[in-house]
Amino acid sequence: MTESSAAPIGDVSSAGTGTIAAPGSEGEKFGEVVLTISNSVMPLEKLSPTPSSLDGMTQAVEDDLRNLGCDLIQTAGKLLKLPQVAMATACVIFQRFFYSRSFVRMRMEVVAMGCVCLSCKIEEDPRRPRDVINVFNHIKQVRLGKPIKPVVLDEVYVRLKRDVLNAERRVLKDLGFCVHIKHPHKLIVMFLQLLSADSNTKFVQMSWNFMNDSLRTDIFVRYQPETIACACIYLSARKLNIALPKKPAWYELLNVEEDDIRDCCYRIICLYQRTKPVAEDLDKIVNTLKEALDEKKRQEKKQKETSTVDSPSSQVTSPGRKEKSENGEKIKEAERSRSRSNDRNKRKKKH
Repeated sequence: MTESSAAPIGDVSSAGTGTIAAPGSEGEKFGEVVLTISNSVMPLEKLSPTPSSLDGMTQAVEDDLRNLGCDLIQTAGKLLKLPQVAMATACVIFQRFFYSRSFVRMRMEVVAMGCVCLSCKIEEDPRRPRDVINVFNHIKQVRLGKPIKPVVLDEVYVRLKRDVLNAERRVLKDLGFCVHIKHPHKLIVMFLQLLSADSNTKFVQMSWNFMNDSLRTDIFVRYQPETIACACIYLSARKLNIALPKKPAWYELLNVEEDDIRDCCYRIICLYQRTKPVAEDLDKIVNTLKEALDEKKRQEKKQKETSTVDSPSSQVTSPGRKEKSENGEKIKEAERSRSRSNDRNKRKKKH
């Protein structure tokens, strides 16, 4: 399977040993660093359990949040007139980030804005944070049926802008600055040319649509782009009743396994069978989990405080020590009174 053989994101390994002479000292040996960014496939141990599930979130709610976040990114990309590759990059970065962070601890909308800002820079088509915030605010107003108004440049806006920029930095840090993504869009056209089916416009368009819809799932962090491209072609061929070569199987020529294609297709089909997520309902669930997490932190803090109070260093001294300290104080007081009386006697003698 492709998942188990994939290298971790930003795999840093020692490929050799180089010798670097430091000034004023003997030569020191350092390992050469090899940074692999040829794909965005994550290892199996990172895919389960997710940080959100560790905070008590169900898989269904997490899938809905991923779906909603990518939907927001794609809608915002259209309003910002971003190229498709920038929207795809933002969606993949969004999916990857929430395998290292929890939806309970990070605000989904703020992270989505940060991913849009970051992907615009990666694809060299930048947008101002103010424009991104305005677009997300517009989408929210349309969803809630409120009158369309621009964002007021007040303290709330300044705070939100700071949160978006911090989210962008957090995404970069958690992904180890490995944000290079190989998209399978071009591969679809190449594979269809190989199958002599590129002249069928409907076939090409449907495969392309499956590709864009699959951005709302996590298959881009599970499989290589060649596998995803083959899965989209496979689904389109089944939908349009188009026969594809079987002997030998066309995907074997592309070094793709059938089991991986079927799993990709299953995940894409599950996306269409799910009901459309409601943002307000998901927000309530996330807020409930956040309150439970905060309560847990408070309880742990109380336990630490009580354990500190019960520790030997903070306990009251024993009765024996207490008597000794009282006796010592009495002796000191007697010595002070004796010295004062001696001083008075000396003064009388002088007079």
